Amino acid sequence: MLALRLTRGARPAVQLRRFLVAAASAGTGFLLLCALGHALGHPGAPSASLLRLAWCAAPLAATVYFAVAVARTDPGTMPRPGLSALGLGPVRLMTISATATALTCALGSVTALLVFLHLRGDLTGTPFDGSGTDFLAAGRPLPLPATLTLLTLVPGSASVAVAVALRPRERAAGPSRSGRTAYGRFGAYRATAARETFGAYGRFGRHLEAAAHGRRPSAARQPTPEEAQAPLQTRARAQQDRLRTDLPGQDPEPAHGPHGTQDDPDAAAAVPASGAGRAPSGLPWGIAVLAVGLAVGAYASRTGVGAVTGDRPGAPAGPVLAAVGLALAGPGLTHLCGRLLQSVRPGALRLLAGRLLMTEATRIGRPLGVVCAVLSGAYALGSLYYPDGRSAGPLALLGVLLVTGCTVATLLTAAVEAKQAHAGTTAALLRLGAPASTPRRAAALRAGTLLALFGPLTVIVAQLSALSLAL
Repeated sequence: MLALRLTRGARPAVQLRRFLVAAASAGTGFLLLCALGHALGHPGAPSASLLRLAWCAAPLAATVYFAVAVARTDPGTMPRPGLSALGLGPVRLMTISATATALTCALGSVTALLVFLHLRGDLTGTPFDGSGTDFLAAGRPLPLPATLTLLTLVPGSASVAVAVALRPRERAAGPSRSGRTAYGRFGAYRATAARETFGAYGRFGRHLEAAAHGRRPSAARQPTPEEAQAPLQTRARAQQDRLRTDLPGQDPEPAHGPHGTQDDPDAAAAVPASGAGRAPSGLPWGIAVLAVGLAVGAYASRTGVGAVTGDRPGAPAGPVLAAVGLALAGPGLTHLCGRLLQSVRPGALRLLAGRLLMTEATRIGRPLGVVCAVLSGAYALGSLYYPDGRSAGPLALLGVLLVTGCTVATLLTAAVEAKQAHAGTTAALLRLGAPASTPRRAAALRAGTLLALFGPLTVIVAQLSALSLAL
């Protein structure tokens, strides 16, 4: 009931994203039902029906990927301070988000079933008559267990993926990596990277001297009100960091001690989150998988010389591996774009754009790499299965439209999530006196840099994949 109320009371932008998830679920469910109809209409060709069902895995994965991205940007299920006292902790919010995603996808599956039954003529009594409608299996009864299984595949997969992606993450309760324990002649001591100031020895020496004379440290000096409030402030800061850790994709703000160097809250918020210097580790693996995909495509095309186009079972493995490699290399290439923006005597605008690109390399780079992979793979597979300008069928066009639309929508949703994550940085820049056009100019510079790198790269990978298949 709470999930329904949050769904109804959401903003129009959130409702639009959920409507797109329902539309993608409807398209995927319709393709699954068409595969079932082809199996009913062609009982003597189980391999062809199984191949149609296997090709539905790509729209299913794209729909689930898009549903997870929409659930991450839903403001109604984000952890906030004070919700745990009302019984809405991170686990409950994760359950609500998974339930809302399941309801949205179930709505799309029901729509797909109604459209499929309407085309079969089960609702109107007149089936759709046209060329290439053998997948409807008009006049044959639909098996109820198989229909329900296929229709619940999208909502179940999406809800499980959302629950896994939004699960609460606890911070590791281990010793810090900056300190190491060494064992000397008189016991164990810890050596840390933090240096003690000149007066630290005197302060601690005074406590040790009071204890040596048989007096308790508390009797020597009463704590000041600032020292008494320090544990409470530390506990509140730890609770805020825990709330930020429970929210996936939200970078925790750097903690400042009592002698921190960033005293101005606006200046501290204007600096992007820490971790921008850590480059993603998927770039070498992506390049390796991309090279393997091109080699596999060339080898499969050479071993299948003289065969009919599209009848070589190993031929699609090359473009698929090349697309996977491009998707793996996306975060690393995005981080590289951020470094290139900050090179060769950059100004304030290039520094800001490059720093944000490096910070959001994983959040933006992964869906951007997936979009480039889908475009290159679709071009290569189209040249393999539909040569000489032959047109594809309606179901193939629907599948390509679903996969491409879901990946592009996921990229736009990730951009919205990044904008929400850096809303404090933008507000701090405006408070510090930056022009109002600075965030827009930085965003345009980031988009132009990414397009300049990923656009030609996608064209090159698509041409190489198609060329390897044509050898």
